[in-house]
Amino acid sequence: MTLSTRKTRPATLDAKLQRLEERHRALLRELVDIGPVLRGSICLRRARCGKPTCHCHCHRNPRALHGPYSIWTRKVAGKTVTLTLSTDQAARLQVWTRNMRRFDRLVKALQDVGLRAADAVRSAE
Repeated sequence: MTLSTRKTRPATLDAKLQRLEERHRALLRELVDIGPVLRGSICLRRARCGKPTCHCHCHRNPRALHGPYSIWTRKVAGKTVTLTLSTDQAARLQVWTRNMRRFDRLVKALQDVGLRAADAVRSAE
């Protein structure tokens, strides 16, 4: 067998790879529309104040906790970092955290397309 001899790919493999490439391009087009991205999550939290003479008696009555406070939690160098946000900040950053989750889903889908293409090529030979 010479180096120039190659197996010809079946038309079904070419068609499958073309469909996967089209899916890949469609996913890339979706990435273009994503706005700012931000890791972490934003939630509302209520808390006890720590003052033994609290006017709302938050230590004795679980329904009398302070808040709600908007909290942004994320990992930095393997450690959890938590920050308190204003209502306006939380509303803006919430959109960015949703964008991050969408970005992650799209990247995973791109990886899945690549894996399916590799499997198709490997199984054709």
